[in-house]
Amino acid sequence: MTNPADHLIDLLDLEQIELNIFRGRSPDESLQRVFGGQVAGQALVAAGRTTDGLRPVHSLHAYFLRPGRPGVPIVYQVERVRDGRSFTTRRVVAVQQGRTIFNLTASFHQPEPGFEQQLPMPVVPEPEKLPNLADEVRERLGTLPEAWERMARRMAFDIRYVDRLRWSHEELVGVEPRSAVWMRAVGPLGDDPLVHTCAVAYASDMMLLDAVRVPIEPLWGSRGFDIASLDHAMWFHRPLRADEWFLYEQESPVATGGRGLARGQIFDREGRLLVSVMQEGLFRPRGADQPATG
Repeated sequence: MTNPADHLIDLLDLEQIELNIFRGRSPDESLQRVFGGQVAGQALVAAGRTTDGLRPVHSLHAYFLRPGRPGVPIVYQVERVRDGRSFTTRRVVAVQQGRTIFNLTASFHQPEPGFEQQLPMPVVPEPEKLPNLADEVRERLGTLPEAWERMARRMAFDIRYVDRLRWSHEELVGVEPRSAVWMRAVGPLGDDPLVHTCAVAYASDMMLLDAVRVPIEPLWGSRGFDIASLDHAMWFHRPLRADEWFLYEQESPVATGGRGLARGQIFDREGRLLVSVMQEGLFRPRGADQPATG
């Protein structure tokens, strides 16, 4: 079987079909809709391919407009908004079967000399002292359900929760809306900085909205909500490698009106803040009349 990390590299390797137009694969994985992190990562690749490669991305802001269909290619149309002396700006529209499903604006900046400061990384156990996600589920259930086993084999990232998973509502009493995981790609991703940045963009959407759900329901098992990402924003502070361990700390400051806001911070093992993330999601009780969007 192909290494899932190689599959991720292939997923992020877009086909250029015209100037400023790229096409990305969308695997048919029997999902209801395309994973949002895939679309964000591919859109960022498209934006980066139209720059000179000398200015790393420092921020992106995106909206999930419609659910993407698995198995159907996605076309990314890039607008070269600005090429300035210090900043480069690109706007990307993702189109599938003639309909816009996602848009993204990304800004690239050549780092300049300046002062540095940051808040410290939280003190957490090292990743080697924690079980990976699949092993933790196996420990609880004795064996992985077939669907989870297939998912574990395809997972491009090794994920290790800092706090053990909670399986019952009784375990949620007094729990704050916070979560933290160690992550890294399950294999090497090469040396292209854009690939590593886009891989982290892909990973950043994997469980950020779970921070909203932490006090409400167990993260594993049947869900009481249909959840859809509405928007996504990232700020890249320092160079990074997605195939080395990074800590993804998440929290939800508020949930109201059917929407929940989550924010995340990504640190390397030395405690340097690499990326900041914000995302809002729709949380609709299952069985509600209105269908989920996103």
